[in-house]
Amino acid sequence: MKPMKTVPAVDAPAGEPADGKGAEAHLFSAAAAAGRVRRGGLVAFFVYSAGYAITYLSQLVVARLIGVHDYGIYAYVTAWATVLIYVSTLGFDVALLRFVPVYRAKEAWALMRGVVRYARRSVAVVGLTLTLASACLMLAWQPDDDLAVPFLIGFAAVPFVALLRVQCTVLRASGAVVAALAPDRIVREGSLVVLVTIATLLVGRQISAQWALTAALAGAVTGLLLAHYAMRTHHPLPGPEVPPEYDTAAWRNAALPLMIAGATEVLLNRTGVIVLGWMDHTTEAGIYSLAFNVALLVTLPRVAVNTLFAPAISSLHAAGDRHALQALVQRTAQWTLAAAAAIAAVIFVVAEPLMSSFGTAYSEGVVPLRILLVAQVLAVGAGSQLYVMTMTGHERSAATLLVGAAGANIVVSLVLVQFFGVAGAALGSAGTLLAWNAAMALWIWRRLGLAPGLLRLAAPRS
Repeated sequence: MKPMKTVPAVDAPAGEPADGKGAEAHLFSAAAAAGRVRRGGLVAFFVYSAGYAITYLSQLVVARLIGVHDYGIYAYVTAWATVLIYVSTLGFDVALLRFVPVYRAKEAWALMRGVVRYARRSVAVVGLTLTLASACLMLAWQPDDDLAVPFLIGFAAVPFVALLRVQCTVLRASGAVVAALAPDRIVREGSLVVLVTIATLLVGRQISAQWALTAALAGAVTGLLLAHYAMRTHHPLPGPEVPPEYDTAAWRNAALPLMIAGATEVLLNRTGVIVLGWMDHTTEAGIYSLAFNVALLVTLPRVAVNTLFAPAISSLHAAGDRHALQALVQRTAQWTLAAAAAIAAVIFVVAEPLMSSFGTAYSEGVVPLRILLVAQVLAVGAGSQLYVMTMTGHERSAATLLVGAAGANIVVSLVLVQFFGVAGAALGSAGTLLAWNAAMALWIWRRLGLAPGLLRLAAPRS
């Protein structure tokens, strides 16, 4: 281990490269960064494909085995629990992607060890606190018996999943792609499939939403244990001989907006489920949740590429190489849009038999699914704009745009659900998603001088 070098905890401002080597250096760094993302993205794509296949299977198993009404309860509870999970991570599930590569590049081993330790402890404390507070609030509220126990079980999973996300982020920031993705994407969802299936076979009849949520809790604990084992195996952090160094003020300033952005993005995605459940349309909440989850398959290529895209953005921004950054953003958008459009086209065509395969009651989700598919493809074409903003130190602006989009989505969905039901929830989410991406594109173009996604093809060359 090399001696630690003390460095500031903030990134260098973006701009022209300091070495003055000209266009050839830009092209080389851009090609190198794009190559790393492409190679790592291919590995991540296959891992994510396996993960999404298991997620799809888990949704199919749960939806068919517990019935449409109980699946609605399961989806409603999961939506609220997911928001709490992202609040519990305190933004470190994204902030570590920015700090760890920078500290590693600058050999700031003490700061790298300190930020990971600080993130773990903070997430554990906040996760447990939110779980207890939410449980007490639930007991004081005393809802009907169909929701009380499922909510308590769902809340119990919050600290485990939050810690799992942080552990996987450390592995991901260190380049251990498979080890970072497998515990959350494969093991956690796979455990849900196995446990729900076993429970159904043992009981011999349809199981309830609370049994499915219990299986999800067990999967979260299993995934966390595997992530802990992966940390011990891959050694992404310096050894105990390096004492941790803390720069908590800088970490909090960066992580807080990221937490707001992450939790708000989840709320943005889950608004349809929450609004339908809140309005006592629990069955419709399950139908919409299933349609939304299937539509998320379109984002698989972008999610896979983001595995190494986010650290690459952080590194190029810290180096001040704006030309390489623009090239990376454009190339990744081209790759992901082509793949996303192909996936969406297949799902759009087979939407009716696909939704019916979960049960006849789910056929009501065909129209919402097709609406969401179109919106997701258009959003993918804009590129990973949220990562561009957060990985370049503009997480506060990203959070502001997200909060505005989430607020608008709630209002629009409340109105449209009254008139169009499940399709109204899809229209509200689709319209808000496109408006949010348009706002981010305008901000990135004006403030960073970057043409987001494929807009570079129409932008004038600098």
